[in-house]
Amino acid sequence: MLMLAQQRQAAILDRVRATGGVRVSELAAEYGVSDMTIRRDLEALADRGLLAKVHGGATTVSPGSAHEPGFAAKSVRQRDEKAAIAARAAALVSPGDAIALSAGTTTAVLAQRLVDVPSLTVVTNSIPVADVFYRAGRPDQTVVLTGGTRTPSDALVGPVAVAAIGTLHLDMLFLGVHGMSERAGYTTPNLMEADVNRALVEAAERLVVLADSTKWGTVGISSIVPLERANVMITDDGLDTTARSLLSETVPELVVVNPQ
Repeated sequence: MLMLAQQRQAAILDRVRATGGVRVSELAAEYGVSDMTIRRDLEALADRGLLAKVHGGATTVSPGSAHEPGFAAKSVRQRDEKAAIAARAAALVSPGDAIALSAGTTTAVLAQRLVDVPSLTVVTNSIPVADVFYRAGRPDQTVVLTGGTRTPSDALVGPVAVAAIGTLHLDMLFLGVHGMSERAGYTTPNLMEADVNRALVEAAERLVVLADSTKWGTVGISSIVPLERANVMITDDGLDTTARSLLSETVPELVVVNPQ
């Protein structure tokens, strides 16, 4: 039996609050209604300030620049976009490279695509990223997990992590970010995570930023580096034309992928 709109919207809101985010296509299939019906439900909830609409779905309303969602909540957001971004990023990696993957759900997806790359050395401050490689168990890969204090997003931060990174020299860093803007650059809601990310940037020859289009205009409390510091930025085609133009002029190589 089909739900009334009010019942459906209440169920959607419960889902968003429990998981941190939902996708239009998944809700439409689950409730047996059209994508347009779900979009109207999300618009009604957004108009009441109960959730935030994003490209392809909705997320919880951001409570501020210092709020840090948990890893599980972020994992359900923009999954198709993250998969497409990760696929493009994986093509930049060659056997024998020494790379770093910062903490984040997009870098965790990238890790899954790199488990079969031979003779790879991976440095990360992300427990989920390290776990992906550990479970794959490829004997010719070396995975270095920094020490440090664990954050809600399962990153290891603090002076121990910074010190561990400080002596390294890496070919490439794949950096996931909480947000980005023209004024603030690439940002994070965790002050100590910003320190670790800056250490990773300094240790790497090239910086590749992985950021889906919903990150544009989101500003965390701490800046990591300016937009122009990236050598490559990979995002999805949900990025609006103004942002795309600005980034094209700022970042040496802007790659825009089309999620399937």
